[in-house]
Amino acid sequence: MAHSEIEIGIIGAGDMGMLYAKRFKRAGYIVNICDIPSKYEELLEKHKDLGISIMRDGYTVSRRSDFIVYSVPAVTIGKIVEEYGRATKVGAIVAGQTSVKTPEIEAFEKYLPADVHIVTCHSMHGPNIDTKGQPLAVIRHRSSDEKYAQALEILEALESRMIFLTFEEHDRITADTQAATHLSFISLGTAWSLQGYHPWLNPQFISGINNVKVAMALRIYASKWHVYAGLAIMNPLAKKQLQCFVESMTELYKYMIAGKKKEFRELVYKAADFIFGKDRTHKKILLDDDILDQLSLSQVPKEMSKPNSHLSLLSAAVCWYRMNMSPYDNLICQTPPFRMWLGIVEYLFCNEEMLEESIQTALEDRYTQAEDLVFYTAVTGWGQCIALGSFDGYRERFEKTAEFLGHKLEEGKDLSTMILKKLTDKDAK
Repeated sequence: MAHSEIEIGIIGAGDMGMLYAKRFKRAGYIVNICDIPSKYEELLEKHKDLGISIMRDGYTVSRRSDFIVYSVPAVTIGKIVEEYGRATKVGAIVAGQTSVKTPEIEAFEKYLPADVHIVTCHSMHGPNIDTKGQPLAVIRHRSSDEKYAQALEILEALESRMIFLTFEEHDRITADTQAATHLSFISLGTAWSLQGYHPWLNPQFISGINNVKVAMALRIYASKWHVYAGLAIMNPLAKKQLQCFVESMTELYKYMIAGKKKEFRELVYKAADFIFGKDRTHKKILLDDDILDQLSLSQVPKEMSKPNSHLSLLSAAVCWYRMNMSPYDNLICQTPPFRMWLGIVEYLFCNEEMLEESIQTALEDRYTQAEDLVFYTAVTGWGQCIALGSFDGYRERFEKTAEFLGHKLEEGKDLSTMILKKLTDKDAK
């Protein structure tokens, strides 16, 4: 079938749903999209000039579309597939765009007709990043060879770099790359909120890799809370990673305040040797001084910057060491926050002078220890919220912090996008 004869349906007209719709339309496909029925008139008016068919509900989309993408939050995937799955066109291919595949596959198996093919996917980035060249997880769960080939041809419209996985492999990798990464960034934001200051005014957060922390934390808080809640709470493999990160930070912080300098230093260097090898003279990711010097949301002069313990980065390294996991093995299915997270961890650990300053600051500076107490409290609070499976608690904590950071969220998102573009451009050289 020619592109113009294939109808693609998207259930969920949020940011990612619209990103997909525009991409498929540009490639010459007929695109049908819907959101909740109450938004029909609003969507019709907002997108009337895109050449995309705005439909009232998922029944209409499902009945006529040859390739259907559920672009909905992981927390609601079961309910929505239960409602619309039975209307799926005979022989259609069904995919999902959730960040956690276990509940998605369970919903597809339970509610889709047996004559429907399942080839699902996950773009490993947010809606503000172009799909071109970005990793796209593709999961063939139930399909004929013919339908699988058709699904791949359709997905080629995204111009992404396809990674072929099972849904179990996908959830393991996303747990390894995203669980602790997101916990770190959201906890930084909460720690700033709890203390009532904005990081771009604090001399500990105005230069170098601290600017990256600030930009990426703002990027996450500028996004939808349910994206991160779904992955943390619904991914069955994320809990182990999160628990290890909390335990690693707890161990390091107890050494700090107990004055156990030898134990602290030994643990940090064991992690360093495990991840980066004893010879840490080169960097494997793409962060460098030229990039870092261009990054700042602060008006405070760089000369006024103060040392930082980088407890979040030290804890990440110890967590990877405790789990016997090399973060580089997961770059095949990286997300932008994980790439940045690994990049700044590496930047710290591969600079012996900076690493030593970090250790000394953690062990000797009382102001830093007080700051890290609030960060540690934020991490354990988020960890408990996630362990309890509280979506309401997660949303309330997330939105409260986002409100505090509000007036800088868009600027931080733009800055993080610039960082990621610089890394992508450098990758291409």
